Amino acid sequence: AWAKLLFLRDLGNTEVGMFGISDPKDLLLIEDVSLVKQLCTPVTVEFDDVSVADHFDEQFDLGRTPEACGRVWLHTHPESCPRPSSKDEETFDRVFSTPDWAVMFIVARGGATYARMRTNVGPGCVKRLGVEIDFDTEFPESDREQWEAEYDSAVTVYDPFQARPRTPRHDPMDWREEMGWADSEWVAS
Repeated sequence: AWAKLLFLRDLGNTEVGMFGISDPKDLLLIEDVSLVKQLCTPVTVEFDDVSVADHFDEQFDLGRTPEACGRVWLHTHPESCPRPSSKDEETFDRVFSTPDWAVMFIVARGGATYARMRTNVGPGCVKRLGVEIDFDTEFPESDREQWEAEYDSAVTVYDPFQARPRTPRHDPMDWREEMGWADSEWVAS
């Protein structure tokens, strides 16, 4: 999972978001990461709602519980700082405020990490987590071709800093319509 996460982080100059797939006996041990369709910029990730629903359907069909496939939200930062942005905080509060627990995990370009768990039962609790790579458990070999294909099918990059020059009549949000996403529902992260 760590190798795949770093590979996906380094494929482009944008953020990339995913769900952690946990060991059912140790929910904080991430065995894989799963991409969903998303629109990425250098500072944001927006998940497609239909793709998120499909992710959960596929994971449930594989016998996984929500705790094992949807409680750990990982994303990358293309620069060296892993600290959550205000948008990250807003998304974590909005999307992960109802499950009994959730984790926000960020890995930055230079390898620095940030992880925080929130519990939403009883009085609730927020706790920073240490990050450790467990090389003692069994793991499959790297499959960079498959990882890149997964990235290519899920990640759409929009770089507002390289957008075409604006004319007085050009709306900066026109790119959504041009890409056929004007009517889509997206979850910001």
